[in-house]
Amino acid sequence: MNTMKVWLLMGGLSILLVLMGNAIGGSSGAMLFFLIAMGMNFFTYFYSDKMAIKMTRSYPVSEAEAPELYAMVKNLSRRAGLPMPKLYIQPSDQPNAFATGRNPAHSAVAVTEGILRLLSPKELEGVLAHELAHIKNRDVLVGTIAAALAGAISMMGSALQWGAIFGMGRSDDEEGGGGMLGGLVMAIIFPIAAMIIQMAISRSREYMADATGAQIAGSPEGLSNALLKLESAAHRLPPMEVNPATSHLFIMNPLSGASMARLFSTHPPIAERVEKLRAMRR
Repeated sequence: MNTMKVWLLMGGLSILLVLMGNAIGGSSGAMLFFLIAMGMNFFTYFYSDKMAIKMTRSYPVSEAEAPELYAMVKNLSRRAGLPMPKLYIQPSDQPNAFATGRNPAHSAVAVTEGILRLLSPKELEGVLAHELAHIKNRDVLVGTIAAALAGAISMMGSALQWGAIFGMGRSDDEEGGGGMLGGLVMAIIFPIAAMIIQMAISRSREYMADATGAQIAGSPEGLSNALLKLESAAHRLPPMEVNPATSHLFIMNPLSGASMARLFSTHPPIAERVEKLRAMRR
């Protein structure tokens, strides 16, 4: 199922780019943008994890710099039967975390500076186990590629808007192209398409990662307590300054303070997640 989702995401991107090329440059534009789509699909498959790390402004951390964090992740990785992922820290006061990578051998886990200050060791272990569960369940590739494609589509939509404003592209009376009007229409459609791609990421993967993470950690208590603390902090702190295309990667929505983010959230309610974890404990 996850492999099918990856192909659907890449196929959707290709169709959007071909339509955009046709709207701007007719059949020749469609061919050019088809080639661009193929290049982007190749790049996002192999380098989407690096794009996600860059979009979140995370930086690598060594074992000497964070020995307790490394020891915790090593222990949890051993329990989960996974190779040790690369570790990153995101410079943000909002407590949060995410995992990325195309497979367990090429995976990474990032935590914010805020979460390291807020959570107890047992709670942090629960969050890290949740992120390793995403890697173990092999759904991290779908989320990572979706983040890369949604970010690329949003940037292209912005470029099209400016291009339409300054009259770039074919004129409306040239055969096969929509010119400024086509570019403007695509500029409106592309951000909506990026949003749809994010919404295609099933909320059920968070429930599954919670359950698998609780098994890896040995108890659901740490994760359930951590989720309540993260939700409380999200209400006190302003939304994270992060590319919206990456919001579905995090353990909880980093844009939870924004009404539009709640409307199109890819995360299930924290109360429901906590209730399911407490049911496991009972």
